[in-house]
Amino acid sequence: MKSVPIAPSLQTSGMVYFPRMLDKIRKFAADELREDFCDRLGEGFDGFCCNFLRVKYSDLRERTLQGGSDEEILRWCFQNGRELNAGDLMIWNGFLSKVGWRDFATGRLEEFKKSSGLTDRDDIETIFEFMVADEALDTPTDCICGG
Repeated sequence: MKSVPIAPSLQTSGMVYFPRMLDKIRKFAADELREDFCDRLGEGFDGFCCNFLRVKYSDLRERTLQGGSDEEILRWCFQNGRELNAGDLMIWNGFLSKVGWRDFATGRLEEFKKSSGLTDRDDIETIFEFMVADEALDTPTDCICGG
């Protein structure tokens, strides 16, 4: 059975979202990723993450499919892109976990909620919160939130 990726808030070595991106790569390669996630691999939050690490998504995908733990793959990113320090991680985690809350993506978040039938959910204020709520519905939607 095809499934959604793991939660966006999970961390590898203190970095949110990274394990989700790797999970999507692995599930897609194994034909286990729900179809509504397949068209935007490497875009949205995946693209933000790769840009922040200064690695190409295609290179990260290739490295991930060679095997290894999430921690080993993140170390590879540090060696082939840039290494993150505690301050970088604080900025990344703070930024990504709050996308959609009173920022450039607020309008898109409202569109996503509407397309998923979640407009009545005032508790969903960020894209992370939307991902969790939308994926709990366990039904593919027309939403393309990039995560």
